[in-house]
Amino acid sequence: MGRYTFNLPDIGEGIAEAEIVAWHVKVGDRVEEDDKLADVMTDKATVEMESPVSGVVVSVAGAEGDMLAIGAPLVVIETDGEGEAEEAAAPAPTPAPAPQTPPPFVSSEVETPQAAPAPAKAEPAPEPRVATKPDTNGEAKGHAAKVLASPAVRARAAELGIDLGEVKPAEDGRVRHADLDAFLAYNADGGFRAAGKRRADEDVRVIGLRRRIAENMAASKRHIPHFSYVEECDATALETMRAQLNQARGNRPKLTMLPLLISAMCKALAQFPMLNARYDDEAGVVHRSGAVHLGLATQTPGGLMVPVIRDAQDRNLWQLAAEIVRLAEAARTGTAKSEELSGSTITLTSLGALGGVAHTPVINRPEVAILGPNRIVERPMFVPDGLGGERIEKRKLMNLSISCDHRVVDGHDAASFVQAVRRLIETPVLLLAD
Repeated sequence: MGRYTFNLPDIGEGIAEAEIVAWHVKVGDRVEEDDKLADVMTDKATVEMESPVSGVVVSVAGAEGDMLAIGAPLVVIETDGEGEAEEAAAPAPTPAPAPQTPPPFVSSEVETPQAAPAPAKAEPAPEPRVATKPDTNGEAKGHAAKVLASPAVRARAAELGIDLGEVKPAEDGRVRHADLDAFLAYNADGGFRAAGKRRADEDVRVIGLRRRIAENMAASKRHIPHFSYVEECDATALETMRAQLNQARGNRPKLTMLPLLISAMCKALAQFPMLNARYDDEAGVVHRSGAVHLGLATQTPGGLMVPVIRDAQDRNLWQLAAEIVRLAEAARTGTAKSEELSGSTITLTSLGALGGVAHTPVINRPEVAILGPNRIVERPMFVPDGLGGERIEKRKLMNLSISCDHRVVDGHDAASFVQAVRRLIETPVLLLAD
């Protein structure tokens, strides 16, 4: 028997430490060679640590959320053969899947009451139960618990916590569902139907991707003086063109609104390069990028990630659509490479059908601008009638919300950029022009 110390290897990104985000083993577990030991997160990616030997785990470095220096012991394994004092060359780490959100907490404190089974016919009828309720004179009134009701009504009453003896039937002396409804209506404050079941308190440690998000958002709001601007645009013609393009797409990916918006942003940014930039506030330098490396805010099981569409200005609508699908899937499954998660020059954030009326997105530091479309709604609008007048027509309207770094971007520039994007959205044939 011997002991093998597995030290945290140099992951090759010039980092000094990594965060333990998940343990796959605990003390006393038997592991085989190449079994997963732990997931660790650097500034750029999550990687798996695999065991180079077989044996029993005798110690682990720390808890999830702890930081560990490169070269420090991660796991000590008691091997079947003679142990080694030093660690052999560690295998190259492999990308780990995205951190999974914990399963929803289910409280077991409150159980749904079940209806009591009806007594067998051969048994004698039980003595009637009496439920008391004060009357207006302070005296108690008796309600016989033996009432006429169907099994379904009894089960529903039990689920609602209603004593059938307190329900007055509307007819025939038999309690029906309508009688339960009436009882609930007149006793709305009686506590028979609670707003929801109480859950136990729980503490959730902020680690891994969620901690990175918290740190980045806090740094962005702490260092960047944000300002936001919202503009309404008519997306009717754009939606019509999108539907026509999808009808003729063949084997190409289906177009959503995002490729069209990205194309409009790329065309407009050629006129407003101050928004397609990264600000190094320590050096006092603003780098205006000639290429549009567009960050696409993506919700994943572990939290928000921002994969990057490189050189978005050089891609057509179908290429943008395919790249959006590929990067979103890579982010959600944790297979995105580190270079696909960094280097963006401006970000697009969209909540899809949950887009709301307007929002104030947080800038993805060190960028200086982030644009977010809101959901499309149909509303009446005055439009030219072609005869010099106007008529009311149902149109598809959408708001564009932008947040900018006021140290670098003036309000006039931000508004002018959004107006340029608006013109392209309202005249979508320009998106297909050179």
